[in-house]
Order: sequence, then structure tokens, then C-alpha cells
Amino acid sequence: MFEQLANLLIYHWGGLSPTSQLGAALHFFVMDTTKILVMLVLIIYLMGLFRTLLSPEKVREYIRGRSTALARIFAVTLGAVTPFCSCSSIPLFIGFVEAGIPLGVTFSFLIASPMINEVAVVLLIGLLGWQLTFFYVAAGLTVAYVGGALLERFHPEQWVEPYVWKIQMGVVTSPARDTSWRGRHEFALGEVEEIVGRIWPWVLIGIGVGAAVHGYVPQTWAETLAGKDNFLTVPLAVLIGIPLYSNAVGVIPLAEAMLNKGAAVGTTLALMMSIAAISLPELIMLRKVIRWPGLLLFVAVLTMAIILVGWTFNLLT
Repeated sequence: MFEQLANLLIYHWGGLSPTSQLGAALHFFVMDTTKILVMLVLIIYLMGLFRTLLSPEKVREYIRGRSTALARIFAVTLGAVTPFCSCSSIPLFIGFVEAGIPLGVTFSFLIASPMINEVAVVLLIGLLGWQLTFFYVAAGLTVAYVGGALLERFHPEQWVEPYVWKIQMGVVTSPARDTSWRGRHEFALGEVEEIVGRIWPWVLIGIGVGAAVHGYVPQTWAETLAGKDNFLTVPLAVLIGIPLYSNAVGVIPLAEAMLNKGAAVGTTLALMMSIAAISLPELIMLRKVIRWPGLLLFVAVLTMAIILVGWTFNLLT
């Protein structure tokens, strides 16, 4: 349906040729824009309904009192399936600390939650297929678990801002929600309006960059610079991804275009993971609860873990 709409607008009404660079770029832009925005609305609405059943406080209670290994498994799993974005980092961090959950476990949750975004996962399946989605989720879970375990060995408690320890748990308790069907429906619609309204510019930017790559970047050039035989492409992809102000949803069209042009799977995954897990907005918010040494260690551990994931997948695929 989306491809037919793009064919109609660009090739039939627009009169552009499918073999032209502009035609290919605009076709990619129209097809991915309509497809992603429709899927975003549907997925975020369903996730909004899900959020009425699972609050941050419930997540915290699931993890509290478990052994460290089991708590980390719970944290990574819940981080992957709960629809909390980086804007929830501070209240979740404070709530986990006040609940007595080890900071290494807390970091595992904070890594998994934005990286394995449920909206992005569904979009990945729809745009790139099950195989790449499985690779992405498996790599994200591994990075979250191992990254949290490594950070715990450095005793990050020493870098938590003093005010965090003084806050009572009640401060981060969410207000009661209307649990009727009408209340859940209104909350889900509000989530669609708020989230789509916040991220649509970055989605369009991601699609625009992906369209430019799809239409104008020669396949031989992409295969050479982003191929799996180029050892430096993975670290470069991670370094490029860190300062980008986007999210996993916005970078999917770029990943789609890169893979279509012959970029290596590991390099593409590394770019996606660095944008999602080490984004500047999340780092800025985390700085409010973690001092610079802890934040820099967090970035260093994640950067190395993502680079190793990228190299591994480039070797295996």
C-alpha cells in the first residue's frame, strides 16, 4: 500500500523516473514517511494502553529484593519491554536507588530501556525483517547486562549526587490514573499526541538522510567505506552516533538505506545502538544525578561494548 502510494505520487503524478537519483530518493522518502508515521500512531497507542497496566513503581517492585544476578535479568528484561524513554531516567534512577537496588542493576535497566525501544523493534520488523531485529535485540540485551555488571565493579555509588540519597521514595510515585476503559483510551491518545509530537521532526530528518543515502550514495562507495572489511567503520559509526540528537525510531530509515546500499550489519547496528543508548539528551539528564567521573565511565563502557558488538557481527555476517 505504501509503495503503491509512493509510486503514484512520485512516478505517475510527479513524472520522475525510477532510475533517476531524485526519483529514487523521493520515492524512499514518501514510502517510509507514510509507513513509519502510520505504524508509530498504532504502536504508541497500544503501548499507551500497556503503560496503564505497568507503572515505574511496579517495575521497581519487581526488581527489589532479588539476588543481584536475578535482579539484573529482571532489569534488562523489563527495560526491554517497558515503554519508558530517556525522559524517565531521573525518576527511575532515584526510585531504584531509594529501593536499595544495586546501581549496576539500575544501569542495566537504563541501558536496555532506550536501546530496545518497543516502537523501534516493531518498526524494525516491518522495515528490515525478523533477522536484523533479532540481532539488534540480542545485542542490546547483552550490552545492557554486561555493561551494568562492569559498571558495578567500579562501585558507582561514590559518584551519585548527594541529594539523590536524601530523596524519599514517595517523591517519585506516579499519580493515580483513571483505570476505566475510557480513561485508558484517553491516556493512550495523549501518549500518541505527546510522543509523535515530540519525535516527528527527528523521524523526518532520519528519513530524509536515509532518502539521500538511498538516492545519491553509490553502492560501491557505501560498500567500501561501511563494509565489514573496514576495521575503522564500527568505531567511527559509534562516535558519529553519540552526538546525534535522535532516537532508535528516527535512525531506522537511515539503517534501512545503509543496509540497502551494502553497509555491514555490525556497522549499522553499532550506529543504531550508540544513538539510542548514548544519546546526548539522556546523558544531560543523567548528569543531574551522576557526577562526571561516573557519567564518563558509563559512556566509556557502553562505547567499548557497542564497538565489540559491531565488530562481532561484521565477522559473523
